[in-house]
Amino acid sequence: MSVTVNGIDELKKLAGSDLGTSEWIEVTQRRIDTFADATGDHQWIHVDPERAKEGPFGAPIAHGCLTLSLFIPLFTELLDVQGVTTKVNYGLNRVRFPAPVKAGSRIRLTGRLAAVEDVPGGVQITVDGTIEIEGGTKPAAVLQSLSRFYA
Repeated sequence: MSVTVNGIDELKKLAGSDLGTSEWIEVTQRRIDTFADATGDHQWIHVDPERAKEGPFGAPIAHGCLTLSLFIPLFTELLDVQGVTTKVNYGLNRVRFPAPVKAGSRIRLTGRLAAVEDVPGGVQITVDGTIEIEGGTKPAAVLQSLSRFYA
């Protein structure tokens, strides 16, 4: 369920708030293969299911950067900022991948709006995010994302 705010002033009031948890999405082998094609990273551990069965994880795994790229569609389920002209992904402070995402696994995002800070023309938000693997004991990714919203 998404939290919707209208404008920067309402967004500022959410600083420090938990944003909830997204729906699960499946990381299919097709998604992994498509990411490999887009990035040119065709390492066998990602794209060769037969060989990957014999590898260290017992199955093909998603690229860490694929998992990271799914932050944005998952995050848009958590926070909808209306009444701004521009939304920009500004970067990351830190990212870790504690556990691999095996092909066919489902992941979701839990987020917290850690900070909202003024920048020229708008605000920068800091989101603490954890991408969980369904049934997993460790998260797929733990990150701190920065986005900017301009009035």
